[in-house]
Amino acid sequence: MRTLLEAATGLPMIVLTAALVVLVCFWLLVAVRVATPAGFDADVDLGPWGMGGVPVSVALSSLTVLAWLLGIGATTALAAFLPPGPVTGLLRLAVPLPALVVAWRLTRLFVRPLHRLRPDEPVPPPRGAAGTGDRAAPPGACDGSRDSLRGPSYDGALRVRDRVA
Repeated sequence: MRTLLEAATGLPMIVLTAALVVLVCFWLLVAVRVATPAGFDADVDLGPWGMGGVPVSVALSSLTVLAWLLGIGATTALAAFLPPGPVTGLLRLAVPLPALVVAWRLTRLFVRPLHRLRPDEPVPPPRGAAGTGDRAAPPGACDGSRDSLRGPSYDGALRVRDRVA
């Protein structure tokens, strides 16, 4: 237990431990409904990082937890299998970077199935649908669609005179 505590509060891993503490505080605020999980979605787009499609807080939470677990595991393994010395110290300093890279890859894998559960944008109801408050356009009104630009008599059938050569 002492090795685990030293690994979590040691020099390089203290940064990820602090991020984990902030993460726990954030989710406690979400639990008491002071904050919302989608509060950061307008500020950050994680699509280019391969983690889009879920709320930013979910993606960054999984990234932080995985990086912390991998970093603590690697630091504890270094302490258990290598004798204390300068080489072990240098390896311990380098642990958070590979932990973040592996955690990022794993987060991308975890987020991909979650993306299907939450579509990017809700599909708007069709124009003039019941309950939307919009009235259907009168026949012959131009709503900007390709079919309405042909005129009010267009019934969807292409005639010889309508075909473009």
